[in-house]
Amino acid sequence: MVLSKTLPKVSVIGAGHWGKNLARDFYALGTLKSVYDENPVTLRAIVGQFPGVGGAGSLEEVIFDPEVAGVAVATPAADHRKTATAALAAGKHVLVEKPLALTLADGREMVALAREKSLVLMVDHLMNRHPAVAKLKDLVGSGELGKVSRIWSRRMNFGRLRTEENVLWSFAPHDVNMILAILGASPAGVSAVGGSCLTRGLEDAVEAELLFRGGVTAHVSVSWLNPVKEQKLAVIGSDKMALFDDGAPWDEKLKVFPHSVRWNGLVPSAVSGEPVAVTLEEKQPLKEQCRLFVDAMRTGKPLPDSDGKEALEVLSVLTALSASLAENRFRPTVSAGEDPLLSPETAAAPPAAPAAGGTAAGSFFVHPTAVIDEGAVIGEGTKIWHFSHVLGETEIGKNCNVGQNVVMGPRARVGNGCKIQNNVSVYEGVELEDDVFCGPSMVFTNIINPRAFVKRMKEARRTLVKKGASIGANATVVCGHTLGEYSFVAAGAVVTRDVPAYALVMGNPAKRAAWMCRCGLKLPSDLTCPGCGRGYVEKDGKLSPAGD
Repeated sequence: MVLSKTLPKVSVIGAGHWGKNLARDFYALGTLKSVYDENPVTLRAIVGQFPGVGGAGSLEEVIFDPEVAGVAVATPAADHRKTATAALAAGKHVLVEKPLALTLADGREMVALAREKSLVLMVDHLMNRHPAVAKLKDLVGSGELGKVSRIWSRRMNFGRLRTEENVLWSFAPHDVNMILAILGASPAGVSAVGGSCLTRGLEDAVEAELLFRGGVTAHVSVSWLNPVKEQKLAVIGSDKMALFDDGAPWDEKLKVFPHSVRWNGLVPSAVSGEPVAVTLEEKQPLKEQCRLFVDAMRTGKPLPDSDGKEALEVLSVLTALSASLAENRFRPTVSAGEDPLLSPETAAAPPAAPAAGGTAAGSFFVHPTAVIDEGAVIGEGTKIWHFSHVLGETEIGKNCNVGQNVVMGPRARVGNGCKIQNNVSVYEGVELEDDVFCGPSMVFTNIINPRAFVKRMKEARRTLVKKGASIGANATVVCGHTLGEYSFVAAGAVVTRDVPAYALVMGNPAKRAAWMCRCGLKLPSDLTCPGCGRGYVEKDGKLSPAGD
């Protein structure tokens, strides 16, 4: 291969496992001028494969070579910042192997330096150049898969063991980058667990969870202690599912499965279909990445997803995952915003409004994705989870548990010890006394005859749920009624009248089917609880504990 006279010349720094691949592809493009590696034996071996390519004697020889326009950095991750920064400072364009750096602060400095000098800084996120990933973006963006709920990715192998960085930093950048690219968003928070089998404190297997606004989740599994190589990514949609298997032949790498879930009441069932292979253009991602780097140097116009922002988004997620791994807890990510260089170096903290002005009754937990409006009062020990919203002047007591995607208020009232499961709205006019249970997706109304185009909030009717009552999943409580203490509304029931204390009501409209003990067991005919032994007395259609 003759060195091109028109294309900018490139030098590869680091001739190990990945550097030799970069040298191969730049040589094939006619742009490889030289290679540098600290190990002279490695250097001689790699230079001998490419006639006409020189072996540099030092890093300085490379970065101060006036004929070299750009460098490809394939050194260990811990050296990326030092090597890439030196090359940028010397006026060289840089392609650096993933990850960009090992800290978000270092990554931002590198991107800022490249922008200051108007140089190209690309990160070798080569999976984003894979035709299968491009097609997955199209499938998700066009809505062909339906509403995406989950992505999972597995990157497993045996070998390539590291002692400089753990498997999260070695393997997961590819998976995180693909997931962010496919969804077109960054996660609101992450969590990770891992294990160190070989080197103490250096995880060789990690399981990571990414949580996105809107309810989408992604799971990443990485390990270099797996008996077989596995590189798969699946996107789960409401209408179809897609599987990218990078270990399969080209004509089978990407398949779409017309799988879906059918609901019969509250019971889901799987509906399977035959997979359809997606035709892909056979293109090598690394060779494409090298070509794009050369083009960007030649034109001075890198691709929008290769200007450093993409790399910092990935680095932000890896940083949060590392913190979660070390602390063994959920960790919010640092939002890169419109421009990651301008974003503050602070994690997304729980909303501060409840603590402002002394409205909080004490310490409580608010998930970073939840929103708490000013003026809300939250009691000590209460937990408010993902994507929930507490509106102003709402009062929540102590030791409550508020699930995901719950809306409360404005001016709702919730007592102590209540449990409100996912997807429940507690509107203005609803009052829950202590120890009330609201099952998933149950509904409170506050207007009898709502119209979208008629404002009737002044007609809102009060709903009172008394101490210890339980409301089952998907039940509806029509406004203006009272649920007596320790009453029990069955799943799916529609309450259209007051419910007596201790009554079990079922159906549409809900009618009393039995009596319930305070402990939650159905009472037999003698009205003595078989579980706790409490006795009750029925009189005039009402139940009360014996002895009252």
